[in-house]
Amino acid sequence: MQSLPQPSSLFTEKKSKILQQLAVPDIEYSDLSPKGSVDEGIRYLIDEINTAEGFVTTSSCAGRASVFLEGRKTRAAEAENGESEQVARVGGKGAGGTWLYVSHDAWKDGGETYLNWMKSLGFSDVDEIEVADEGLGERRLIHFKFEPMILHVLTASLGHAQLLLRCALQAGFRESGAINITSPSSEQTTPMVAIRSMGLSLESLVGYQDLDGQRRRIVPAGYFKMLLQISNERFVENTKRIERFRSAFKAAVLNPQASSVPKKLNPEGMEWEDAAARRERLRAEGLRRKAALQAEKSTSPAQDIDVELQIDSPF
Repeated sequence: MQSLPQPSSLFTEKKSKILQQLAVPDIEYSDLSPKGSVDEGIRYLIDEINTAEGFVTTSSCAGRASVFLEGRKTRAAEAENGESEQVARVGGKGAGGTWLYVSHDAWKDGGETYLNWMKSLGFSDVDEIEVADEGLGERRLIHFKFEPMILHVLTASLGHAQLLLRCALQAGFRESGAINITSPSSEQTTPMVAIRSMGLSLESLVGYQDLDGQRRRIVPAGYFKMLLQISNERFVENTKRIERFRSAFKAAVLNPQASSVPKKLNPEGMEWEDAAARRERLRAEGLRRKAALQAEKSTSPAQDIDVELQIDSPF
């Protein structure tokens, strides 16, 4: 494991507060996710990360399949008290948007056929493949989604963030990145790392709810079966990537002595880097040099610099 700086008192205080919140029983804990608590499927991973010095998770989702009904898109007539209804933002969130189905596990038949599952969402038995143009804006769209694991981790230093990103990239979380990698003052920076893989994401429009509250399908019933099958396959791959990330994190942070395989060296005698790791290191070094030059030239108080690290990986 590379030599990492000691966490600052500010980071230690933040981590303590976050861990106090995570320590409450699941029945008392709540967050902004539909489930409202840490997903059971990655609870062990969350605990392992939070055990390590210099890391603490701030939000997480193990991965989920869902069916979402958008909120109202247009402003209704003002009520008698003069107040008008809230309007959903682009994408359907807010104003009555509803989760019709959320699961953090693969769908299992369990005696319920996909047709029964589809009907439990409130769809009518009639296929309506073509949607009339008039009044389309008033209709609330219904989406089927699969979203892989996403994990946000506050780190104690740039070195901690780089190490975590390397583990994520090796595991196949190609869209992982970090923000807040430089500090405007003498305080030690505490980057926020997002571990994610959008390549496994899936979203499909499957129906709408009309003005009368009737939910109608715009795809054949068999399409729902296909979506469930695809999401099940992606749950499997998502789990594999989580386990690869867990193994990489344990080898690099929790138990680096266990992976005492001789390091591969380049012709200069330095430790060999793959393309993704080298790009990550050069990008970080360039950003540090740029920040240092700006600090020297600036005659006014420095401003916050939030830079996104977006790293491609061959995985």
